[in-house]
Amino acid sequence: MTVSPAAVPPATVPPAAVLRATAAMDADVLIIGSGAGGATTAAVLAEAGLDVLVVEEGEWVEQGALVPFSLEQMDRQYRAGGVTVALGLPSIAYTEGRCAGGGTEVNSGLYWRPPGDVLQRWREQFRIVDFDPDELLAIADEVERDISVCPAPGGYTEPSEVLRRGADALGWRNGEIPRWMAYPNDQPHGQRQSMTRTYLPRAMRAGARLAVGCRVDRLRCGAGRASSADTTLADGTPGTITFRHVFVCGGAIQSPALLQRSGIRGHIGRTLAVHPTVKLAARFPEALNVPDDVPVHQVKEFAPHLSFGGSASNPGLVALSLLDQWATFQQAVTQWQHISVYYAAITSEGLGRVRSFPRMKDPVVTYGLTLRDRALLRSGLARLALLMLEAGALEVYPSFKGAPSVRNRRDLATMQQAFSATRASVMTVHLCSTVPMGELEGRTGADSFGLVHGCSNIYVNDASLLPTAPGVNPQASVMAFAIRNARHFVASGGRRA
Repeated sequence: MTVSPAAVPPATVPPAAVLRATAAMDADVLIIGSGAGGATTAAVLAEAGLDVLVVEEGEWVEQGALVPFSLEQMDRQYRAGGVTVALGLPSIAYTEGRCAGGGTEVNSGLYWRPPGDVLQRWREQFRIVDFDPDELLAIADEVERDISVCPAPGGYTEPSEVLRRGADALGWRNGEIPRWMAYPNDQPHGQRQSMTRTYLPRAMRAGARLAVGCRVDRLRCGAGRASSADTTLADGTPGTITFRHVFVCGGAIQSPALLQRSGIRGHIGRTLAVHPTVKLAARFPEALNVPDDVPVHQVKEFAPHLSFGGSASNPGLVALSLLDQWATFQQAVTQWQHISVYYAAITSEGLGRVRSFPRMKDPVVTYGLTLRDRALLRSGLARLALLMLEAGALEVYPSFKGAPSVRNRRDLATMQQAFSATRASVMTVHLCSTVPMGELEGRTGADSFGLVHGCSNIYVNDASLLPTAPGVNPQASVMAFAIRNARHFVASGGRRA
């Protein structure tokens, strides 16, 4: 990947250009959701001359208006205040963006292009036609230019340096992960090049309309074709949108839920894939906490099955990481400036389900870890604790009930014996694979370009399409897939290949 800092960030959209949804709207193409999938789809279709309407359930929040990781940001830019859970043993907490730009507005912005071997496996195992990994990687080159993917100038933060120092001491492969950031004049604090800074303004300059405060409740379908959408506006007013084609881009939870509410079943919502993570907090001799950012280093020695990175670590999130064993860990929170939070993430073999039920606004999400997943979480947390000790941590606080503090290698064995996935705070920020794409209808929910099986004008174009969890942050893959599929739609005139 060739990356270089952008000197000047792209122009933003003036708030007056963003529409408030109304009770009656229409478009040639309706796009539901404005995140990594919806925004890129909108840009491609609008630039091809199509009449495009993008609707977003959340609001437009100007970048920089909210303190990162604050309660106000959770309330205004996340679904359910940032607290949602997939039921299971253990339950897995997850987050979803709910604002213009979706998850790109609130995530860390770390960028991993789709792995070539994963693309090849998807093509073969799910029989995805006209699926050229080289084409996807060429699109990734475009995306990286458009969203200014680059390394941070001026060196690493101290929490990031901890990962590098510990991994180097153990001889583990590690490195800085570039981000979608612009750094005018090489300033150390960049400007996130999220969808509200890049693809949404680009789509709107080409004539697309963006309407916020509009929840799509269901699509009105007959004989495999959708003609309109029932909506609820922010003030509770019901509405209707008519269209010729619709792209569902609400994310791996909301997209299958909407299809199910619309009477579309098939292989929809049955194969949720995530990257489960477990966390710990580590205390160091020096003050190193950076409350408004995350480390850019990751450790990939055991990838794709296991990787390590750093989390947001403001005082509230430090306290949250200590909560499982608060009785013995609570005194540590007074030294939060010396503490940073880190995670071990696995590529899970388990699967989950997304199911909508009558008269329920939100779907029920479940997830089951396999025995292998549980063992990998156990070993991952132990290796992460070792990494912290090698980096110079004075004390490590694992996030599970009954956890002992770890001060030396002898304590690692005690921690491993005490660990149980059912007592751990397992969470994820990567959700995908609920409408997998391909020509094997028994295993997929949409065809090789996102057209939902059995439908003639309903497309999915977001993380739902990824056939399995990619083992890395999925948003680069989502954007590359969405652009590929949108270009095919334009080239084929909306007809199935």
